[in-house]
Amino acid sequence: MKRFLIAAASVALIAGIAVNSVNAATNGEDERGYVTVSASSNKKLVPDTAEISVSVVTNDKKSMQNATAENKEISDKIYAAIKAMINPENGDYVKTTNFRANPIYSYSGSKRNFDKYEVSNTIVINTKSIDKVGSIIDKAIALGATDVENLNFSVSKYEHECDALLTSATKKARAQADTLVKAAGSSIVGVKSLNGSCSPNAVTRVMYNQMNKSLMADSVAAESAGASTPIEVGVVKIYANVNASFFVK
Repeated sequence: MKRFLIAAASVALIAGIAVNSVNAATNGEDERGYVTVSASSNKKLVPDTAEISVSVVTNDKKSMQNATAENKEISDKIYAAIKAMINPENGDYVKTTNFRANPIYSYSGSKRNFDKYEVSNTIVINTKSIDKVGSIIDKAIALGATDVENLNFSVSKYEHECDALLTSATKKARAQADTLVKAAGSSIVGVKSLNGSCSPNAVTRVMYNQMNKSLMADSVAAESAGASTPIEVGVVKIYANVNASFFVK
């Protein structure tokens, strides 16, 4: 057994496969050799779903009711306009994720001074109408949205794609293990351990807000001209990684 371990380790070293290793494990009185390998698979996909988060922030120095009423008026217009642009039958939806109303204070030394009442309503739009993303953003801003906090692109069949990539990575791991073990004059007799993970690369994000007046102005101008802000969808790359150990004889 010791000779086999030395020979197998030498084969792995000569092959230049740094992620692989050959070891011996003791299970009671039965010493069993095993080989450990790692493999990965990835795939680039064009996103088919977008999630846009916009906020409406209103202020009033005298009344929380006034700030709330103004916020509701703007938000209702945005809800109505966006609902007319998306397709609920395709799984599209609009929802409120956060509503906040509170007084804002400024400080001068240790003294707290009332500044204004502020109301914030955050609206999330989830849609598969990728071609309308720019128009949706422009419409929301033109109707009074003060922030576009982020835009995320994703793949609706993510789980299905992950399963396929994990299957591919597992097959690669088994093929690597077979190559190593065969070169050492042995064979695989079972699975010692197997684990895998799947994840996408970073999603695309954009941010417009009240502080970035030029972006907001460009978006309003595009809406007025009947055009839309250009949005580059790009691709989402999904990665699957598998670590496996196989018993050998």
